[in-house]
Amino acid sequence: MSDWNIEQAEELYRVKRWGGGYFQIGDNGNLHITPNEDDEHLRIDFKSVIEEIQRENIQFPVVVRFHDILRAQVAALNDIFNKTIQAAGYESPYMGVYPIKVNQMREVVEEIVDAGQPYQFGLEAGSKAELLAVLAYNTNENALTILNGYKDDEFLKLAFMGMLMGRNIIIVVEKFSELAAITRLSRELGIRPTIGLRAKMSVKGRGKWEGSSGDRAKFGLSISEIVAAVAYLKKEDMLDTLKLLHFHIGSQLTDIRSIKEAITEAARIYTELHHMDVKLEYVDVGGGLGIDYDGSKSTSDSSKNYSMKEYVGDIVYGMQEICDQEQVPHPILVSESGRALTAHHSCVVMEIVSEIKPNGGNVNAPIDGEEHFILTNIRELADNLEAYPNPQEIYNDATDWKEQAQNAFKLRVLSLEQLATVESLYWNIMDTLRQRLKTAQFIPEDLQDLEKLLASQYLGNFSVFQSAADTWAIDQGLPVVPITRMHEKPTVTCSLVDITCDSDGKIDHFVGESSPNTTIALHELKEDEKYYVGLFLTGAYQDVMGDMHNLFGRLNEVHIFSYDDDPEDFYIEEIVRGSSVESVLDIMQYNPKSMAKDVKKVIDKQISAGKLNPREGVRWIDFYDDCLAGYTYLKTS
Repeated sequence: MSDWNIEQAEELYRVKRWGGGYFQIGDNGNLHITPNEDDEHLRIDFKSVIEEIQRENIQFPVVVRFHDILRAQVAALNDIFNKTIQAAGYESPYMGVYPIKVNQMREVVEEIVDAGQPYQFGLEAGSKAELLAVLAYNTNENALTILNGYKDDEFLKLAFMGMLMGRNIIIVVEKFSELAAITRLSRELGIRPTIGLRAKMSVKGRGKWEGSSGDRAKFGLSISEIVAAVAYLKKEDMLDTLKLLHFHIGSQLTDIRSIKEAITEAARIYTELHHMDVKLEYVDVGGGLGIDYDGSKSTSDSSKNYSMKEYVGDIVYGMQEICDQEQVPHPILVSESGRALTAHHSCVVMEIVSEIKPNGGNVNAPIDGEEHFILTNIRELADNLEAYPNPQEIYNDATDWKEQAQNAFKLRVLSLEQLATVESLYWNIMDTLRQRLKTAQFIPEDLQDLEKLLASQYLGNFSVFQSAADTWAIDQGLPVVPITRMHEKPTVTCSLVDITCDSDGKIDHFVGESSPNTTIALHELKEDEKYYVGLFLTGAYQDVMGDMHNLFGRLNEVHIFSYDDDPEDFYIEEIVRGSSVESVLDIMQYNPKSMAKDVKKVIDKQISAGKLNPREGVRWIDFYDDCLAGYTYLKTS
């Protein structure tokens, strides 16, 4: 019988725990996608997706978007709110919006708007560029358009333009001075706006973004400023335009208690404003609905200790309770959940192109003359390890001989070949020690990091800075899972490194049982078989935060839709080509056409000088042109 099974693979990679019901390990060891929980027969084998990508001659790395997952998350959020509202007897509806900053890709926004059409689901913009996009794409009748962020006159004029277009736009005031600009433009244009106030909450969120609230928060009005804003609007005869109270206590909220506390505080502010004759209609609870990146269901920064249903329940019932106590109408509830909608639908698939081993390979160089005693001693240790029952003694002796060898080399006592042999023997000894310690009941302190020390690095054809910026910038954990072979025991302990020339281009933060691991177990590479690894839950922020580090640019994309009548249960609906070399050079103010001409001139001179024959010279010029037009990442096939 095999010493490995699918259950052990699930325990290692935790696919069901972070997958949100959309990802599973199939009996064949391949990762499967289950985009529709109501149809258990609809099941996409990720290996089939990769094979289809290969048939379409699309180079890896590739962003794969499962649009059915995106649509399912939109429906789930709205359905849970609507069912909870109905069950509670809450007297106003839910009108959610998607904050496009989370993923501004046109295809993502279009899909969310379309999936949200039955729910009148809207959009949120926080900049002029985002507002220009939202004015064109927020086509759901009566859906809200929420405008956050700091605003200048041009931003505000675009908002008033949206009102003329018939859009249900609410301008959220982030700082007190914006009120003067809004009232001035309202009079100049003859348009009465709908205004919201963002409250600077005393409650603090929990997680990496807890600084979004509290007295030092970047956005929002203090309680005294809210009272002053009410007085100002009343003086300007515009109090009736104030319709929304907004707050936000941070992205990726990890602890349900912070949500409960925030709703209580917001509800108190809302009811008190009503008692001041401010007829608010909406309460916008902002973003924060988290994702369980590591599957731990905890309050760690990469997890959360609540479900979507619990999150919604605390909002609805918390608001209802205080409104009923104060005999104030239940407000229309608004949320700006972006991460929860988009994270699961997108992943990055890369090929592992090689393994970087710590020892760099075995060397047993021939020795001219008598072998130095340092080499003799470590060789005898390596050949007789079974005679040494104490791992600590082996470690101490081997480390001592290695250090002596390095010092002897610096003094020209030991040759380069002898030092290479000493190092090879040392790493072989350490590897034998590691295997022995796997069954040991006690591991000495010096040897506890041996697994990490001996871990390989798997070189993935991707850029951390482009595709997984948060793993580098804030140590955000993202699930890393092999696409195939999970029915086989993974035997290589490794971290991931990318193809950039930056030493920070690595992922060494992986899902662990109680805390993040610095390594992951993957499968041994085979010469005749490509090995693909997926980086998951990248649909929120990672898709749009990438930079031009090393001029790698955007990845190729494929958009997948499920289709039950297809033998493979899916089809590629769209292919979006990633950046070419000439396109990223052009962004950085280079002129690729001029560059090609300059290179051609140099090659022509070499031909004229007789250093290249004409046919060979033309081939090199064509090769340069092809590289300019080609994909920025490694061509592995």
